[in-house]
Amino acid sequence: MLRARPLHFTSRIEDWNRFLTALGLVLTEGDGGFRVFDSAAGRLALHEVPDGDPRNGTTAFAVEVGDLAEFARRTNESAAGEGAAPAELVTVDHGEACRITGPDGFSFLADPAAHGAQCADADPALAVVAVWFSPDPEAAARTLRHVGARPRPNPDNDETADFTAKNGGILMVRPASGQPRSGLGFEYDGGLEPLRERLAAAGFPAGVTEEAFGSTLHVGNPDAAVFAASVPSTVWISERRAMG
Repeated sequence: MLRARPLHFTSRIEDWNRFLTALGLVLTEGDGGFRVFDSAAGRLALHEVPDGDPRNGTTAFAVEVGDLAEFARRTNESAAGEGAAPAELVTVDHGEACRITGPDGFSFLADPAAHGAQCADADPALAVVAVWFSPDPEAAARTLRHVGARPRPNPDNDETADFTAKNGGILMVRPASGQPRSGLGFEYDGGLEPLRERLAAAGFPAGVTEEAFGSTLHVGNPDAAVFAASVPSTVWISERRAMG
């Protein structure tokens, strides 16, 4: 199995709790400094940190899998033709995990899945999107294929790549200069206006940007008061349009 489950660090966990609830996710684990929210496709974990923590307002690219050892074996078997073994079983501060390292030096964790089903009460049109920004997008995309992500049609240029995770969520690769990094977004399978109205009613006004292949809502980031170059001013929710 493979499910998107990025990890967001924030000193404003209650603001994020309200935002994610308005967005249509449902709290399924935790109620303190660590919380996990389910969407209809993918999950998002929140980890509370104090003001001044360098991680504040940032997101770690991460996934959930079933059996860690089997996941590592299959990933390395897939990459063997390139002479690579990107998966390594590790012990981290929260337990056992598998670390995946791409050719660009970017690494992320695969954690054992806490449960198998998505929350039936979540908005069925919403998906969690984890983004890998890389100076070598082609190599990053190969790595995601090795972990079992499924490519899907992409309307953008050849330097971008979109994948779905078998058990929920979307993984994206986007070209970027400098050090590789991760990002967070959401995707909505339907018109954005009802979602915009729902967010505004909850105190999260959003603006709509029209793009060549769909519309995108930009909502004020609950971490906007964290003044750092790594913290975007908005959170985006893209409209999903069928290809073809």
